[in-house]
Amino acid sequence: MKAKRFLSAIVSAALCTAMLGACSSGGDTGGTGGNAGGGDAGNTPASSSGELIKVGIINNDPNESGYRTANDRDLRETFTKENGYDASFAYSLKNDEQINAAQKFIQDEVDYLLLSAADTAGWDSVLQDAKNAGVKVILFDRTIDASEDLYEASIVSDMAKEGQTAVDWLKGQNLDKYEIIHLQGVMGSAAQKGRSGAMDTTAAELGWTIVTQQTAEWSAETAQEIVQGIIDSGKTFNVIYAENDDMAKGAVAALDKANISHGVGKDVIVMGFDCNKWALEELLAQNWNYDGQCNPFQSSYIVDIIKTIEGGGAPAQKTIIMNEMGFDATTITQQDVDNYGI
Repeated sequence: MKAKRFLSAIVSAALCTAMLGACSSGGDTGGTGGNAGGGDAGNTPASSSGELIKVGIINNDPNESGYRTANDRDLRETFTKENGYDASFAYSLKNDEQINAAQKFIQDEVDYLLLSAADTAGWDSVLQDAKNAGVKVILFDRTIDASEDLYEASIVSDMAKEGQTAVDWLKGQNLDKYEIIHLQGVMGSAAQKGRSGAMDTTAAELGWTIVTQQTAEWSAETAQEIVQGIIDSGKTFNVIYAENDDMAKGAVAALDKANISHGVGKDVIVMGFDCNKWALEELLAQNWNYDGQCNPFQSSYIVDIIKTIEGGGAPAQKTIIMNEMGFDATTITQQDVDNYGI
Protein backbone atom coordinates (compact mmCIF):
# COMPACT_ATOMS: atom_id res chain seq x y z
CA MET A 1 0.00 0.00 0.00
CA LYS A 2 1.60 3.23 -1.01
CA ALA A 3 1.53 6.34 1.20
CA LYS A 4 -1.29 8.77 0.66
CA ARG A 5 -0.63 12.49 0.37
CA PHE A 6 -2.92 15.06 1.98
CA LEU A 7 -3.75 16.43 -1.46
CA SER A 8 -5.43 13.15 -2.43
CA ALA A 9 -8.54 14.15 -0.50
CA ILE A 10 -8.77 17.38 -2.48
CA VAL A 11 -8.34 15.58 -5.81
CA SER A 12 -10.92 12.99 -4.80
CA ALA A 13 -13.48 15.69 -4.07
CA ALA A 14 -12.74 17.33 -7.40
CA LEU A 15 -13.22 14.03 -9.23
CA CYS A 16 -16.77 13.64 -7.94
CA THR A 17 -17.74 16.96 -9.51
CA ALA A 18 -15.86 16.44 -12.77
CA MET A 19 -17.55 15.97 -16.15
CA LEU A 20 -17.65 12.24 -15.64
CA GLY A 21 -19.19 12.98 -12.25
CA ALA A 22 -21.64 10.25 -11.46
CA CYS A 23 -19.04 9.10 -8.94
CA SER A 24 -19.72 8.29 -5.34
CA SER A 25 -18.99 5.85 -2.58
CA GLY A 26 -19.88 2.29 -3.46
CA GLY A 27 -23.01 0.58 -2.26
CA ASP A 28 -25.48 3.41 -2.64
CA THR A 29 -27.77 1.71 -5.14
CA GLY A 30 -30.34 -0.95 -4.46
CA GLY A 31 -30.91 -4.29 -6.09
CA THR A 32 -29.80 -7.84 -5.52
CA GLY A 33 -27.28 -8.49 -8.23
CA GLY A 34 -25.87 -12.02 -8.29
CA ASN A 35 -22.31 -13.25 -8.62
CA ALA A 36 -21.97 -15.92 -11.27
CA GLY A 37 -18.86 -17.94 -10.56
CA GLY A 38 -15.63 -16.78 -8.95
CA GLY A 39 -15.05 -16.60 -5.22
CA ASP A 40 -16.91 -15.06 -2.31
CA ALA A 41 -17.32 -11.35 -3.04
CA GLY A 42 -18.11 -10.61 0.61
CA ASN A 43 -15.73 -10.54 3.58
CA THR A 44 -12.99 -9.03 1.46
CA PRO A 45 -9.75 -8.18 3.24
CA ALA A 46 -8.67 -4.76 4.39
CA SER A 47 -5.18 -3.74 3.34
CA SER A 48 -2.17 -4.99 5.25
CA SER A 49 -1.96 -1.59 6.96
CA GLY A 50 -5.55 -1.83 8.15
CA GLU A 51 -6.73 0.96 5.83
CA LEU A 52 -9.51 0.68 3.29
CA ILE A 53 -8.35 -0.40 -0.14
CA LYS A 54 -8.86 2.57 -2.45
CA VAL A 55 -10.44 1.65 -5.79
CA GLY A 56 -11.32 3.75 -8.83
CA ILE A 57 -13.88 2.08 -11.11
CA ILE A 58 -14.37 3.29 -14.68
CA ASN A 59 -17.39 1.89 -16.46
CA ASN A 60 -19.80 2.60 -19.29
CA ASP A 61 -23.08 4.39 -18.60
CA PRO A 62 -25.25 2.17 -16.35
CA ASN A 63 -28.29 3.27 -18.39
CA GLU A 64 -26.72 1.91 -21.58
CA SER A 65 -28.54 -1.43 -21.20
CA GLY A 66 -29.93 -3.95 -18.74
CA TYR A 67 -26.58 -5.72 -18.89
CA ARG A 68 -24.71 -2.58 -17.85
CA THR A 69 -27.18 -1.83 -15.05
CA ALA A 70 -26.62 -5.32 -13.63
CA ASN A 71 -22.85 -4.99 -14.06
CA ASP A 72 -22.73 -1.67 -12.20
CA ARG A 73 -25.00 -2.94 -9.43
CA ASP A 74 -22.80 -6.00 -8.94
CA LEU A 75 -19.70 -3.81 -8.55
CA ARG A 76 -21.40 -1.36 -6.19
CA GLU A 77 -22.70 -4.12 -3.94
CA THR A 78 -19.20 -5.60 -3.65
CA PHE A 79 -16.85 -2.61 -3.40
CA THR A 80 -18.24 -1.10 -0.19
CA LYS A 81 -16.64 0.22 2.99
CA GLU A 82 -18.18 -2.74 4.83
CA ASN A 83 -16.18 -5.05 2.58
CA GLY A 84 -12.95 -3.10 3.05
CA TYR A 85 -13.00 -0.72 0.09
CA ASP A 86 -13.14 3.02 -0.52
CA ALA A 87 -14.58 3.00 -4.05
CA SER A 88 -15.31 5.84 -6.46
CA PHE A 89 -17.08 5.43 -9.79
CA ALA A 90 -16.83 7.28 -13.12
CA TYR A 91 -19.01 6.62 -16.17
CA SER A 92 -18.80 7.45 -19.86
CA LEU A 93 -19.39 5.92 -23.27
CA LYS A 94 -16.51 8.04 -24.64
CA ASN A 95 -12.94 6.82 -24.51
CA ASP A 96 -11.35 10.25 -24.01
CA GLU A 97 -13.57 10.97 -21.02
CA GLN A 98 -12.75 7.58 -19.51
CA ILE A 99 -9.03 8.29 -19.97
CA ASN A 100 -9.45 11.64 -18.20
CA ALA A 101 -11.18 9.83 -15.33
CA ALA A 102 -8.31 7.33 -15.16
CA GLN A 103 -5.79 10.18 -14.94
CA LYS A 104 -7.76 11.71 -12.07
CA PHE A 105 -7.91 8.42 -10.22
CA ILE A 106 -4.14 8.02 -10.61
CA GLN A 107 -3.62 11.53 -9.19
CA ASP A 108 -5.90 10.50 -6.34
CA GLU A 109 -3.50 7.61 -5.63
CA VAL A 110 -6.00 4.81 -5.80
CA ASP A 111 -4.58 1.39 -5.10
CA TYR A 112 -6.53 -0.31 -7.89
CA LEU A 113 -7.98 0.98 -11.14
CA LEU A 114 -10.81 -1.18 -12.49
CA LEU A 115 -11.58 -0.52 -16.13
CA SER A 116 -14.30 -1.41 -18.64
CA ALA A 117 -13.07 0.52 -21.66
CA ALA A 118 -15.42 2.27 -24.08
CA ASP A 119 -12.94 1.59 -26.89
CA THR A 120 -10.17 -0.96 -27.25
CA ALA A 121 -7.55 1.58 -28.39
CA GLY A 122 -5.72 4.51 -26.82
CA TRP A 123 -4.95 3.19 -23.34
CA ASP A 124 -1.18 2.59 -23.40
CA SER A 125 -0.05 5.99 -22.11
CA VAL A 126 -2.44 6.34 -19.17
CA LEU A 127 -1.92 2.72 -18.12
CA GLN A 128 1.83 3.27 -18.21
CA ASP A 129 1.26 6.27 -15.94
CA ALA A 130 -0.71 4.02 -13.61
CA LYS A 131 2.07 1.46 -13.54
CA ASN A 132 4.69 4.13 -12.83
CA ALA A 133 2.54 5.39 -9.95
CA GLY A 134 2.12 1.92 -8.47
CA VAL A 135 -1.58 1.73 -9.32
CA LYS A 136 -2.64 -1.82 -10.18
CA VAL A 137 -5.01 -2.07 -13.14
CA ILE A 138 -7.63 -4.80 -13.54
CA LEU A 139 -9.72 -4.95 -16.70
CA PHE A 140 -13.30 -6.19 -16.56
CA ASP A 141 -16.02 -6.84 -19.12
CA ARG A 142 -13.98 -5.66 -22.12
CA THR A 143 -10.52 -6.18 -23.54
CA ILE A 144 -8.17 -3.43 -24.73
CA ASP A 145 -5.34 -3.27 -27.24
CA ALA A 146 -2.46 -2.76 -24.79
CA SER A 147 0.59 -4.63 -23.58
CA GLU A 148 -0.28 -7.23 -20.93
CA ASP A 149 2.40 -5.88 -18.60
CA LEU A 150 0.27 -2.74 -18.13
CA TYR A 151 -2.48 -4.57 -16.22
CA GLU A 152 -2.69 -7.28 -13.57
CA ALA A 153 -5.50 -9.33 -15.09
CA SER A 154 -8.47 -9.20 -17.44
CA ILE A 155 -11.88 -10.65 -16.55
CA VAL A 156 -13.83 -10.54 -19.77
CA SER A 157 -16.40 -12.09 -22.03
CA ASP A 158 -15.13 -13.70 -25.22
CA MET A 159 -17.05 -11.39 -27.52
CA ALA A 160 -15.75 -13.08 -30.67
CA LYS A 161 -16.97 -16.43 -29.32
CA GLU A 162 -20.34 -14.88 -28.45
CA GLY A 163 -20.67 -13.66 -32.02
CA GLN A 164 -19.51 -16.95 -33.53
CA THR A 165 -21.90 -18.99 -31.37
CA ALA A 166 -24.80 -16.81 -32.52
CA VAL A 167 -23.82 -16.88 -36.19
CA ASP A 168 -23.31 -20.66 -36.07
CA TRP A 169 -26.82 -20.98 -34.65
CA LEU A 170 -28.17 -18.82 -37.48
CA LYS A 171 -26.31 -20.90 -40.05
CA GLY A 172 -27.92 -23.99 -38.55
CA GLN A 173 -31.41 -22.66 -39.31
CA ASN A 174 -30.77 -23.57 -42.96
CA LEU A 175 -32.86 -20.75 -44.40
CA ASP A 176 -33.57 -20.69 -48.12
CA LYS A 177 -32.09 -17.19 -48.15
CA TYR A 178 -30.41 -14.93 -45.62
CA GLU A 179 -31.38 -11.25 -45.81
CA ILE A 180 -30.09 -9.67 -42.63
CA ILE A 181 -30.56 -6.36 -40.85
CA HIS A 182 -27.42 -6.04 -38.74
CA LEU A 183 -27.75 -3.58 -35.84
CA GLN A 184 -24.33 -2.82 -34.37
CA GLY A 185 -23.38 -1.54 -30.93
CA VAL A 186 -21.03 1.36 -30.18
CA MET A 187 -18.36 1.16 -32.86
CA GLY A 188 -14.90 0.19 -31.63
CA SER A 189 -16.09 -1.47 -28.43
CA ALA A 190 -14.98 -5.05 -27.81
CA ALA A 191 -18.60 -6.23 -27.89
CA GLN A 192 -19.24 -4.62 -31.26
CA LYS A 193 -16.00 -5.90 -32.76
CA GLY A 194 -16.58 -9.48 -31.63
CA ARG A 195 -20.24 -9.72 -32.57
CA SER A 196 -19.80 -7.89 -35.88
CA GLY A 197 -16.67 -9.80 -36.83
CA ALA A 198 -18.38 -13.17 -36.75
CA MET A 199 -21.27 -11.92 -38.89
CA ASP A 200 -19.00 -10.16 -41.38
CA THR A 201 -16.85 -13.24 -41.91
CA THR A 202 -19.68 -15.74 -42.22
CA ALA A 203 -21.82 -13.52 -44.46
CA ALA A 204 -18.89 -13.07 -46.83
CA GLU A 205 -18.07 -16.78 -46.86
CA LEU A 206 -21.64 -17.99 -47.40
CA GLY A 207 -22.97 -15.18 -49.56
CA TRP A 208 -25.54 -13.92 -47.07
CA THR A 209 -27.13 -10.57 -47.94
CA ILE A 210 -26.59 -7.79 -45.41
CA VAL A 211 -29.57 -5.53 -46.15
CA THR A 212 -28.14 -2.87 -43.85
CA GLN A 213 -25.38 -2.71 -41.28
CA GLN A 214 -25.67 0.33 -39.02
CA THR A 215 -24.79 1.24 -35.46
CA ALA A 216 -27.71 1.95 -33.18
CA GLU A 217 -25.25 2.49 -30.29
CA TRP A 218 -27.12 0.01 -28.04
CA SER A 219 -30.29 2.17 -28.26
CA ALA A 220 -33.78 0.68 -28.72
CA GLU A 221 -35.09 3.96 -30.13
CA THR A 222 -32.34 4.26 -32.75
CA ALA A 223 -32.74 0.60 -33.71
CA GLN A 224 -36.47 1.12 -34.22
CA GLU A 225 -35.78 4.09 -36.51
CA ILE A 226 -33.29 2.10 -38.58
CA VAL A 227 -35.62 -0.86 -39.04
CA GLN A 228 -38.58 1.41 -39.77
CA GLY A 229 -36.49 3.05 -42.50
CA ILE A 230 -35.76 -0.34 -44.09
CA ILE A 231 -39.43 -1.29 -43.96
CA ASP A 232 -40.43 2.02 -45.56
CA SER A 233 -37.85 1.51 -48.31
CA GLY A 234 -39.55 -1.72 -49.37
CA LYS A 235 -36.41 -3.84 -48.96
CA THR A 236 -37.01 -7.44 -47.94
CA PHE A 237 -35.36 -9.10 -44.92
CA ASN A 238 -35.87 -12.18 -42.79
CA VAL A 239 -33.29 -11.82 -39.98
CA ILE A 240 -32.67 -9.16 -37.34
CA TYR A 241 -29.17 -9.59 -35.88
CA ALA A 242 -29.01 -7.07 -33.03
CA GLU A 243 -25.86 -6.83 -30.93
CA ASN A 244 -27.82 -6.30 -27.71
CA ASP A 245 -31.32 -6.94 -26.39
CA ASP A 246 -32.36 -3.30 -26.35
CA MET A 247 -31.69 -2.91 -30.06
CA ALA A 248 -33.58 -6.15 -30.74
CA LYS A 249 -36.48 -4.73 -28.72
CA GLY A 250 -36.47 -1.57 -30.83
CA ALA A 251 -36.36 -3.59 -34.02
CA VAL A 252 -39.34 -5.66 -32.89
CA ALA A 253 -41.30 -2.48 -32.15
CA ALA A 254 -40.84 -1.46 -35.79
CA LEU A 255 -41.93 -4.94 -36.96
CA ASP A 256 -45.02 -4.82 -34.78
CA LYS A 257 -45.96 -1.39 -36.06
CA ALA A 258 -45.78 -2.72 -39.61
CA ASN A 259 -47.65 -5.95 -38.72
CA ILE A 260 -44.64 -8.09 -39.68
CA SER A 261 -44.61 -11.40 -37.80
CA HIS A 262 -41.47 -12.46 -35.91
CA GLY A 263 -40.23 -15.36 -33.83
CA VAL A 264 -40.44 -19.13 -34.17
CA GLY A 265 -42.05 -20.14 -37.47
CA LYS A 266 -42.75 -16.52 -38.41
CA ASP A 267 -41.50 -14.14 -41.11
CA VAL A 268 -38.48 -12.65 -39.31
CA ILE A 269 -35.89 -14.27 -37.04
CA VAL A 270 -34.98 -12.01 -34.10
CA MET A 271 -31.58 -12.33 -32.40
CA GLY A 272 -30.21 -10.40 -29.42
CA PHE A 273 -27.46 -10.53 -26.83
CA ASP A 274 -27.11 -10.06 -23.05
CA CYS A 275 -29.91 -12.29 -21.70
CA ASN A 276 -31.99 -9.69 -19.94
CA LYS A 277 -34.78 -11.56 -18.16
CA TRP A 278 -37.43 -9.80 -20.22
CA ALA A 279 -35.59 -10.82 -23.41
CA LEU A 280 -35.43 -14.47 -22.35
CA GLU A 281 -39.16 -14.28 -21.63
CA GLU A 282 -39.62 -13.19 -25.26
CA LEU A 283 -37.73 -16.34 -26.29
CA LEU A 284 -39.88 -18.47 -23.97
CA ALA A 285 -42.98 -17.01 -25.67
CA GLN A 286 -41.27 -17.71 -29.02
CA ASN A 287 -41.55 -14.07 -30.08
CA TRP A 288 -37.75 -13.98 -30.46
CA ASN A 289 -35.52 -16.78 -31.69
CA TYR A 290 -32.08 -16.48 -30.08
CA ASP A 291 -30.29 -14.65 -27.28
CA GLY A 292 -26.58 -14.79 -26.55
CA GLN A 293 -25.43 -14.61 -22.95
CA CYS A 294 -23.04 -11.91 -21.77
CA ASN A 295 -22.29 -12.43 -18.06
CA PRO A 296 -22.27 -9.13 -16.12
CA PHE A 297 -21.26 -10.53 -12.73
CA GLN A 298 -17.49 -10.02 -12.58
CA SER A 299 -16.92 -8.54 -9.12
CA SER A 300 -16.25 -11.84 -7.38
CA TYR A 301 -13.48 -12.61 -9.87
CA ILE A 302 -11.96 -9.17 -9.29
CA VAL A 303 -12.10 -9.66 -5.51
CA ASP A 304 -10.20 -12.95 -5.84
CA ILE A 305 -7.45 -11.16 -7.77
CA ILE A 306 -7.22 -8.34 -5.23
CA LYS A 307 -7.03 -10.88 -2.40
CA THR A 308 -4.16 -12.60 -4.16
CA ILE A 309 -2.25 -9.36 -4.77
CA GLU A 310 -2.84 -8.06 -1.23
CA GLY A 311 -1.47 -11.37 0.03
CA GLY A 312 1.74 -10.83 -1.90
CA GLY A 313 0.95 -13.14 -4.80
CA ALA A 314 0.22 -12.76 -8.50
CA PRO A 315 -2.92 -13.85 -10.38
CA ALA A 316 -2.62 -17.40 -11.69
CA GLN A 317 -4.20 -16.34 -15.01
CA LYS A 318 -3.72 -13.13 -16.95
CA THR A 319 -7.04 -13.51 -18.75
CA ILE A 320 -10.16 -15.03 -17.22
CA ILE A 321 -12.96 -15.79 -19.68
CA MET A 322 -16.51 -15.75 -18.36
CA ASN A 323 -18.63 -18.86 -18.92
CA GLU A 324 -21.41 -18.01 -21.38
CA MET A 325 -23.92 -19.72 -23.68
CA GLY A 326 -26.61 -19.05 -26.26
CA PHE A 327 -30.34 -19.76 -25.90
CA ASP A 328 -32.75 -21.04 -28.57
CA ALA A 329 -36.45 -20.23 -28.32
CA THR A 330 -37.35 -23.82 -29.19
CA THR A 331 -35.42 -25.29 -26.24
CA ILE A 332 -35.30 -22.58 -23.55
CA THR A 333 -37.09 -23.37 -20.27
CA GLN A 334 -38.55 -21.30 -17.44
CA GLN A 335 -35.65 -22.52 -15.33
CA ASP A 336 -33.24 -21.00 -17.85
CA VAL A 337 -35.08 -17.69 -17.63
CA ASP A 338 -34.96 -17.76 -13.84
CA ASN A 339 -31.31 -18.84 -13.63
CA TYR A 340 -29.75 -16.75 -16.39
CA GLY A 341 -32.00 -13.71 -16.88
CA ILE A 342 -30.48 -10.45 -15.63
